[in-house]
Amino acid sequence: MKQNEESSMTILALEFSSSQRSVALARDGVVLAEAAETGERGVNAFGLVEKVLAAAKIGRDEVEVLAVGLGPGSYAGIRVALAIAQGWQLACGVKLLGIGSAESLAAQARAERIYGCVNVVIDAQRGEYYLATYEVAADGVNEIAPLRIVTAAEAESHAASGESLIGPDATRRFAAAKDIFPSAKALALLAGRRDDFTAGEKLEPVYLRATNFVKIADQRKS
Repeated sequence: MKQNEESSMTILALEFSSSQRSVALARDGVVLAEAAETGERGVNAFGLVEKVLAAAKIGRDEVEVLAVGLGPGSYAGIRVALAIAQGWQLACGVKLLGIGSAESLAAQARAERIYGCVNVVIDAQRGEYYLATYEVAADGVNEIAPLRIVTAAEAESHAASGESLIGPDATRRFAAAKDIFPSAKALALLAGRRDDFTAGEKLEPVYLRATNFVKIADQRKS
């Protein structure tokens, strides 16, 4: 992760990795407009984008950077954001940034003054959870332990030791947790201090499990 002075470029951020999907537009470290929707239905991606552009009175051709929340989280939602970013780059040549949603959540914890050892927890299905640990202070955020997959018991052990536990819908499983959803606003502000741009085809969702394919035996009789 490369940090720089605040960018003066116009940044459009797409964060679709949870049930709270959002789009934000920022420049010079200031969020000019943002829009969000909540629910389990499909992402109204272009509706959110157009709403934000109209509110900020910015044309599509003025967007210089597209930042995408890479999850982990809703694979379908993240794929929608990636498809928009890839198509936009092909059509307009914009710069692309991919940022893990756990990093955005840690930044949101700082904005909400949740200081100390903060664990970001995201449902990984199969009774497991993605967990990343950060030291959050007023002057910045440092990663203590990178994103990994853990059991519910291991995640709960962090809360039992007095550490903070945050994440989307985290209170459904962890009573001591605080529900915080990845936001495009936090993503846009993070993107404003980065310049590790990438090509669209290199953007991939955060997915820690190995992909295994099982070949089905040929049932045809010889």
